[in-house]
Amino acid sequence: MVFGMPRALFPVLARNQFGGGPEVVGLLFAAPAVGALLGAAASGWVTNVRHMGRAILIAVTIWGLGITGFGLAGDRLALALVCLAIAGGADVISAVFRAAIQQTVVPDNLRGRLAAFNILIVAGGPSIGDYEAGVVAAAFTPTASVVSGGLLCIAGVGAIAALVPRFARWQPGDPP
Repeated sequence: MVFGMPRALFPVLARNQFGGGPEVVGLLFAAPAVGALLGAAASGWVTNVRHMGRAILIAVTIWGLGITGFGLAGDRLALALVCLAIAGGADVISAVFRAAIQQTVVPDNLRGRLAAFNILIVAGGPSIGDYEAGVVAAAFTPTASVVSGGLLCIAGVGAIAALVPRFARWQPGDPP
């Protein structure tokens, strides 16, 4: 949430990298939503996944790769939009598995509090990420900010997988 979505940089990237204006900014903002819509529409297969933690790790890795690819797309707008759409699709799949785990594992008396915390993270994380993206872009370049954000997402997945190996193996019916 913090490192992976460079929304604050879309206007400068639209102008400087893609040579466009507000219409390109709109496309950049819309691309992840299009990917999320397609991912949600095609999400029927998730019912067959047993290791939901592993699925989350894979989805977040795909998100990070999509954002990294967006950062490396150069001036190829179509490629950049596809990368953002891939990230959006991966994000919605991750959200499906996170919600399923939350509903499966969290005791009833804590479910509301955890749901509130989840909403706080989902709503606030990207805003903090906007600040982070701007700071890194100002210190380096917008491209460096986008690429490093995607790579940090992937590194975060690696860290979680290494520090909590049980997460990747978890499946419904296992103790939390």
